[in-house]
Amino acid sequence: MMRTAEDLLQELSALDESHRIEAKQARQIDRSVMETVCAFATEPGLGGGYLLLGVARDPQDLFTNAYKIEGIDNPDKLQSDLASQCASVFNRPIRPRVSVEELNDKTVIVVYVPEAAPTEKPIYLQNLGLPRGAYRRIGPTDQEGTEDDLVALYAGHQVDTFDAALLPDADMDDIDPAAIDDYRQQRRAINPDAEELAWSNDDLLRSLGCAKRDNGQFKPTVAGIVLFGSVMALRRCFPMMRIDYIRVPGRQWVENPDHRFDTLEIRAPLFTAIRRATNTVRDELIQSFSLPEGALAREDEPTLPLRVIREAIVNAVMHRSYRIHGAIQIIRYANRLEIRNPGHSIKAEEQLGEPGSETRNPRIAAVLHEVNIAETKGSGIRAMRELMLAHDLLPPTFESSRRPDQFVATFLFHHFLGPDDLAWLRQLTIEPISDEESRALVFVRELGAIDNAAYRAINRTDTLNASGHLRRLRDLELLEMKGAGSRTYYVPGTAFVSQSPVMPDAEPERNTHHHAPDTHQPVTNTHQLIANAHQLAQRLPAELRARIPSSGTKPRRETLRALIHDLCRWQALSAREMAELLGGRDHKHLVREILSPMVTEGLLGYTIPEMENHPNQRYTVATESTEGTGE
Repeated sequence: MMRTAEDLLQELSALDESHRIEAKQARQIDRSVMETVCAFATEPGLGGGYLLLGVARDPQDLFTNAYKIEGIDNPDKLQSDLASQCASVFNRPIRPRVSVEELNDKTVIVVYVPEAAPTEKPIYLQNLGLPRGAYRRIGPTDQEGTEDDLVALYAGHQVDTFDAALLPDADMDDIDPAAIDDYRQQRRAINPDAEELAWSNDDLLRSLGCAKRDNGQFKPTVAGIVLFGSVMALRRCFPMMRIDYIRVPGRQWVENPDHRFDTLEIRAPLFTAIRRATNTVRDELIQSFSLPEGALAREDEPTLPLRVIREAIVNAVMHRSYRIHGAIQIIRYANRLEIRNPGHSIKAEEQLGEPGSETRNPRIAAVLHEVNIAETKGSGIRAMRELMLAHDLLPPTFESSRRPDQFVATFLFHHFLGPDDLAWLRQLTIEPISDEESRALVFVRELGAIDNAAYRAINRTDTLNASGHLRRLRDLELLEMKGAGSRTYYVPGTAFVSQSPVMPDAEPERNTHHHAPDTHQPVTNTHQLIANAHQLAQRLPAELRARIPSSGTKPRRETLRALIHDLCRWQALSAREMAELLGGRDHKHLVREILSPMVTEGLLGYTIPEMENHPNQRYTVATESTEGTGE
C-alpha cells in the first residue's frame, strides 16, 4: 500500500529528506527527477523510494525543516511525461506507481518507485551509460555510479572483484620472495601447523588468490602485486599507489605559504608498507609524558593509541580502491591526524562500526586477516571509537564521498573536557550545555565546522537527535547554520569564543584555536566575481598569463589540467575564480570534469579539507616535496 502525501510530508518535516523520500517542485519532469527515479530503482536493499512532487523546501525558513506546498498546475501532463520517460530513458523500463492527492487545497503527486529485481540491475540512464548513469541513493542524495558500484549492482551476475584481475604487464618475476617470506613468518607465528606453509610459492600465491594460470603460465593478480610485488613492480604497475605521510605546520592545509608541508613517501609490499606507516605516525606524533606511581623512568606514549593508528592505516589500505591511481594520504596537522584513501566506503556511512564487513578487495582482506593484521567482521571502526573514548579523546569522524571518490578518517588529539575546556565552555553561555553539545562545540573549535554526520559520529546518536541539538546551539547563537537540506553544516556563531582561557599549566597550542583570517569571502555578486577575477589576472605571473586560453578556444584536457595545477601552486583558488580566469567557463562543469578528478588523483588538495562544500573552499597544489622514498 502506498504512503499518503500527508504521511510523507510529516516525515520530511521531522527528519528532512531521507534515503527513501525526496520532495521536488517538479514544474516539469527534468533530469533531476529521472536521476532520483534511477537511484530508487537501483539501490540494493533500499526497497524503492518516494517522490513527493509539488512540494519544496521553504528557502525563507532557516530555522526548521519547513516545506512549502507549491502544487502542480497540470498533473495529467506531468504524470504522462513521467510515465513516458520512465519507459524510454533507461536501459530497462521502470513502472512507477503514481497517486494524485490534495494538500492544503493544492494538487501534489506521490510517486513510488519500486526497487528493480537483482537480475535487472543495474538500471542506468542510456545517454550516460555505465558506470556514471547507474545512480545510487546515498543518504538523501543521488550519486553517479562508479566502477566499484558495478560489482554490487552485478552481484547476481558473478562479476569478480578488481583485486582478482590479472595485470597485462606483470609476471611472476615481479613477485618479491622476501615479501612471501614475511607472510610465511607471520602466518607461522599464528598457526605453525598451517598446511599452506609447506606449499611452493606459486601454489601459495594461487591459493591466496594472488596468482592465476593464464595460457598455461602463472601470472600475478592485482592482489598479488599489491601484497607481494617488488618495489620496481609497484612503481611500474601502480605509480601513484603509495602512502604519503605529510606533516603540515599549523591547523590548516595552507596556513604558511612559505612552509606548506614535508612529505615522506612509502612504496613497498603491503605488509612492509603498513609497518613503516604505523611506525612513522607513532614516532612523529606529539608525545605525552607521564611518570606512573612506582616507576623509575617516564613512559612515552603517542597522543593517539597505537592500536587506533594501526587500525586506521590497515582500514585505508584494505578498503581503498585500487582502480583509482592515487596515494593514501596520512596528514598530520598540529591538532589532528587525517587519513585519506581513494575510494568511498562500500558500507553505508550510518552502518560504519556495525557488525558485518563489506570490502571491495576480498582477497587482500583475507590475506591480512590470516596474519592477524586485519579483521573481517566489521569491528575495526567500532574498536577505534571505543579506544579513543577510553583514552578521553573525542571519537573519530569518518566521511565517505563519491565526488571526489575518497574516504576520510579524522582523529583529534584533543583530550575532551579537561579543566581548560570546562572553563572555555562556561564563558560561552549561562545556559546548560549537555556533554553531547559540549563535544560539538569543542569539535567546531578545533576544525571550524560541523555537520549532522560529524555530530552523530562523535556522539553516537541518531539524525533527529543531532538535528535538534545543533539547532539549539544555533538558537543560542553559538553556531551559525549554512547551506540547506543534505548540505547543511554549522560554523561558529556570534556568541562563539574561539580562544580558550589559558590555564596555569596548559599548552597554548593544544588548548587554543586561532581562526585564520578569512581573506576569501564567498562572492555572490556576478560583477564582483568578474572584478575579482580581473584583479587576479593582473597579478598573474607573466608565464601563467601567457598560457591562459583566449576566448572561444577549447584547450586539450591535459593542457588545461597542467595550467590549473600551476595556477593553484601560485595561489589557492576557488572553482569560480578559476572558471573566470579561464574565460568565463561553467564552474560546476570545471569541478565535475577537472577539479574533482585532480583531487582524487592527489594532484590538488582542499584548503578546508574537513568541509568540502564550504563556501570559502579553495584548491591548492597537493604534495610536491619529499624527504625520502621510504623504499
